[in-house]
Amino acid sequence: MEFLTQDEKQRLEQKLEHLKARRPVITTRIAEARALGDLKENAEYHSAREEQGLNEAEIRRLEQRLKHARVADPSHLPDDMVFVGSVVRLKDLDDDSDDLYRVVGESSGDFDAEEIEVTLSSPMGEALLKARVGDVVRVDLPRGSKRFEVLEIL
Repeated sequence: MEFLTQDEKQRLEQKLEHLKARRPVITTRIAEARALGDLKENAEYHSAREEQGLNEAEIRRLEQRLKHARVADPSHLPDDMVFVGSVVRLKDLDDDSDDLYRVVGESSGDFDAEEIEVTLSSPMGEALLKARVGDVVRVDLPRGSKRFEVLEIL
């Protein structure tokens, strides 16, 4: 089971609707390419069919995710514990710097945000899950381990 915030769920639903809306456009593209003649050497036709396959695969993937995902209800979570949707201030114990991190189910891809997004399935997300203020979490990264202190949960 996967946990998502309400915003993440809405974003996935919008993406799913967009992909479903593309179906007629892709079908028209296939029909137009088919009308050009010989399908064996018709690059436009093969390109459109490949796009259709990728689009359908993504639709199935998103439908499965939404079917099995649960929306984390912040009202049922303790205020002093990190969970999906939490924003935490962490202090890097190697260099004493601190940054804000948002624990998410799926990354939005927004790198201009004030907080650094951390997915639940990442090493950092796994280490932070259920941590409390004052806890020191160890994150095993490809370049070695790092330790962070949870300064506050916003």
